[in-house]
Amino acid sequence: MTDKRKLVLYIATSLDGYIATNEESLDWLFQVEGEGDNGYSEFYKSVDTILIGKKTYDWVMTHEAGEFPYKNKQCYVFTRTVMQNTKDVSFINGDIVDFIHQLKEKEGKNIWIVGGGDLLQSFIKEKLIDELIITVAPTIIGKGIPLFKEGEYQLDLTLKATRTYNQFVELHYSVNT
Repeated sequence: MTDKRKLVLYIATSLDGYIATNEESLDWLFQVEGEGDNGYSEFYKSVDTILIGKKTYDWVMTHEAGEFPYKNKQCYVFTRTVMQNTKDVSFINGDIVDFIHQLKEKEGKNIWIVGGGDLLQSFIKEKLIDELIITVAPTIIGKGIPLFKEGEYQLDLTLKATRTYNQFVELHYSVNT
């Protein structure tokens, strides 16, 4: 029997728990001295499916000048409205839980949840996430878009590994079931 695919959150955060400023800027992240690509290439090879919320998708498309960065992966964008699929993206507005369970049952590599906060919170509440890989930047930005929104949920985690990339620290957790 093959191992079941895992749904993995892979994201960077400030030390005080923000993934972006209120203006959706990531400038603070790029001001920290890392090491190579801080493990991104290695992680990217471990996934073949990308999950993105619509707001994060719009941000990516704006900041990547319309050039979709995940062309060689199966990509799903979760939205509340019906949208036409593109050659790079399938838009999903159905039952998230059922969709994720079906994805996990398919053969393939792991599944990456890129963002955003609303989608992440839904996945946490429904206990769909299997692992979290959080890279912490030695920066405090004071306010912004939080990695984890306030809510009625709890995840118990086990630390699998830590790595450093110069000034960044990567924390790798598995979710206890």
